[in-house]
Amino acid sequence: MKNQSHNQFIFKAILITQTILLLVYTAFAVRNEGWGFLQIAVSNIGSLTWSGQFALDFACYLMLSGIWIMWRNKFKTQSLILGIVAMILGIVFFAPFVIYLLGKEKGDLKKVILGEHA
Repeated sequence: MKNQSHNQFIFKAILITQTILLLVYTAFAVRNEGWGFLQIAVSNIGSLTWSGQFALDFACYLMLSGIWIMWRNKFKTQSLILGIVAMILGIVFFAPFVIYLLGKEKGDLKKVILGEHA
């Protein structure tokens, strides 16, 4: 049990670090380039370059995370809203959400992943 607690601590620390890192990075990006991320991402995707491939891959991950949130709560209204928020905010929402689920489900990863399907 002690090892599981240690592993959860490391997992949560990674999620918190990712969230903080991305918030700081986002602040610099907004300062340097403004809020036009969507325009830039769509333009990159249309360019058929590696930058565009990365943007498309990232968009797919965002969509998958949102669909998972919706699915794990059987597509209830609240989960639809949370899923859309996850698709827009990415790890800035998703990492704290997973930390919340770990607490709510008392560290039971099966319940975290499956939600109402467990």
